[in-house]
Amino acid sequence: MTRTQPSASPTTSRAWRAIAALLFSLVLAPAAMAEEPAANGATPPAAVAPADPAATGQAPANAAEPTEAQAPADENGEALVEDTSLGMAHDLSPWGMYKNADIVVKAVMIGLVIASIITWTIWIAKGFELMGAKRRLRSEIALLKKSASLKEASSVAHKEGTLAHTLVHDALEEMRLSANAREKEGIKERVSFRLERLVAASGRNMSSGTGVLATIGSTAPFVGLFGTVWGIMNSFIGIAKTQTTNLAVVAPGIAEALLATALGLVAAIPAVVIYNVFARSIAGYKAQVSDASAQVLLLVSRDLDHQAGERAAPHMVKVG
Repeated sequence: MTRTQPSASPTTSRAWRAIAALLFSLVLAPAAMAEEPAANGATPPAAVAPADPAATGQAPANAAEPTEAQAPADENGEALVEDTSLGMAHDLSPWGMYKNADIVVKAVMIGLVIASIITWTIWIAKGFELMGAKRRLRSEIALLKKSASLKEASSVAHKEGTLAHTLVHDALEEMRLSANAREKEGIKERVSFRLERLVAASGRNMSSGTGVLATIGSTAPFVGLFGTVWGIMNSFIGIAKTQTTNLAVVAPGIAEALLATALGLVAAIPAVVIYNVFARSIAGYKAQVSDASAQVLLLVSRDLDHQAGERAAPHMVKVG
């Protein structure tokens, strides 16, 4: 038994040594595998190291080439930004849009501005003319009503150029020409006809200039629309040329075109309103002229009746 124990111990010690060596190999295997890639990665720089001077000479050139290649792109980018900023900084005030508009649109705008000036000029001139004519006519009608005969009315309406003077003297002229006529009704008809012509002529004279307002009111919106259509057409042509649908590029042209329509409405709306106001005022003036004409015709009828009474009065002979 003393021999068996010494023989068993060497075998056991060998087994433990084998197990320890196996475990140690298993532990070192991953570390060895991790160190191999590092060794492999460190080898190429060593191999390429002799070519580094040439590579370092080419590297800046290669690095510089992309920079130079990118420079035009940056410049183009800046140019695009500048173009966009120019489009956004476009002067969209009425005067700025007029200066940047097409020549046809400019002509339309100028015509509409002139039409608007004509409208307001007629309003001022015709307004003062109507006011003065109505005031004079009211005083003349009052004088005619106070007169008892045409001669008295003629002495009252002595100022030439007034409507009452024209009506009274025209009636006196017809009565002088018809002095030998037997039919007094015929004289009244002729005087009435002449007075009606004078009334119509005074109405036409007072209505002069209002036809321009009617023309401007009816045509100005369509003239402005023509300018708008022309401007929008040019904007679409610009879209086709630039091949872009960016609103900042086409908005100024469309705004300039729409300004023509706005000017057309600015010229047309006041013209229509002023024309309607003048139509009512002139109608009132014609009514006053008709009143003056009726007052003169009343004096003519009175004078004819007095003349007939004087002719028909019998001569009284005293007997006894």
